[in-house]
Amino acid sequence: AMFEELIKPIELTLIFSVLGLALFALAFWVIVKVTPFSIRKEIEEDHNVALAIIIASMIFGIAIIIAAAVVS
Repeated sequence: AMFEELIKPIELTLIFSVLGLALFALAFWVIVKVTPFSIRKEIEEDHNVALAIIIASMIFGIAIIIAAAVVS
């Protein structure tokens, strides 16, 4: 009986996790396509720390928005 009560929350957690990751990947893909330069080249080869901080901030912002949408 207790195991059956845990199935539904586990299923919902897995569904929302996959949905959240898919939305996050889509948002990141859009960011990469919108920028007029190669983000990878700027960060890896040119060591552009400022761009890395901006991209990280955008990633955190998108993650917070997706998390809030999934929780509510």
